[in-house]
Amino acid sequence: MATVTPAAVYPVAGAYATTPSYSGTFIPTVWSSKLNVKFYAASTFADVSNTNWEGDIKSQGDKVIINNIPSIAIRAYVIGTPLTYDVPTPNTIELQIDQGLYFGVNVNDVLEYQAQPNLMDLFTTDAANQIKIAVDTDCLKAVVTGCAAANVGATAGAISAGYNLGTDLAPVALTSATILAQITAMASILDEQNVPETDRFLIITPYERQLLMNSNLAQAQFMGDSTSILRNGRIGRIDRFDVYVSNLLPKAAAGQDYSGGVVSSALKRHAVYAGHKSAWTFASQINKTEALPNPTDFGQLVRGLVIYGRKVVKPEGVALMQVAG
Repeated sequence: MATVTPAAVYPVAGAYATTPSYSGTFIPTVWSSKLNVKFYAASTFADVSNTNWEGDIKSQGDKVIINNIPSIAIRAYVIGTPLTYDVPTPNTIELQIDQGLYFGVNVNDVLEYQAQPNLMDLFTTDAANQIKIAVDTDCLKAVVTGCAAANVGATAGAISAGYNLGTDLAPVALTSATILAQITAMASILDEQNVPETDRFLIITPYERQLLMNSNLAQAQFMGDSTSILRNGRIGRIDRFDVYVSNLLPKAAAGQDYSGGVVSSALKRHAVYAGHKSAWTFASQINKTEALPNPTDFGQLVRGLVIYGRKVVKPEGVALMQVAG
C-alpha cells in the first residue's frame, strides 16, 4: 500500500474544495433559535395546526393536559318555573410529547478556518428541511384515524350524510371536472360541523394541484392572492381554504392501510385533508443543542435533539378524503 504523505493530503492552497467547509463560531442558543425558525418556515403541518401548548414542553415524554370547554345546555325560559343549573363536567385531552429526532455534525478545526461561507445557515436550513420531512410525514399520517366519523367515508356530513369522501375499498376518483365539487363538499362538511370559516386549510398533493390548474377555477380564483409560493407549500385560496401542496400526505398501497397493515380488498389511495387550525395541535422544541470536543480528531461534534407531540384535539374540525391513486 502506498504511503500517503502530508503533501498528498494537502498538496496546494485551495485543495479543500472537494471537502466540507465550515466557518463561524458555534453558539448553541443561536443555533437552536435559527433551526426552530427555519423549521416552521418549511413545515406544512406546523403552519396549519395550532401551537397553543408548545410553551409547556420541558423534556421528551412530557404530558400536557388540555382542558376542553364543556357544553352548556340552553333551555326555554318559562315565567315562574324554577331554573335548572348545570354542573360542568371536566373534559380534558392529553397531549403526549413523545416523539424525538436528532442531528449530528462534525466540525473540523482545519476546515473551519479555511472556509469562506457561513455554514451555520447551510446547516440549519438543511436540518430544518430534513426535520420538516420527518415530522410532517409522521404528523399527517397520525391524522388519518383522528377525524370525526361524520367527516369521513361515503356518507360524510353530520347533518346530511350526503357527501362521498371515499373509503378504503372505494376511494374517490378525481378529475379536473370533479375536483372542485369535492373541495366544496369538504367545505360543506365543515359547515355542518359549525367549523369557523376563518383559518381553514386544504392540503392536497401535486396531482390534485394539476387537476385544479386544468379546471374552470384555475384562472378565476386559484392562486388569486398576492403571496408567492412559499416553501411550506401554500399556493392560494379556494372556498375559504388556504390551499397547501405536499408530497408527504399519507399513502396506502392496494391491500394495505396507511400504516402498512393488511386491509382486505383495499385499493391504492392517498389522503387529502380539509380542516380548521384549531382541529389539531402541534408542539415542537429544540430541547438541547450542544458542542463537544471530537475525541478522534481536532474540532467539535455538534448535535441537537428535537422533541414534539401531535394530536387531533377537535375531530369535528378536520375531514379526510381518500383519493384513488
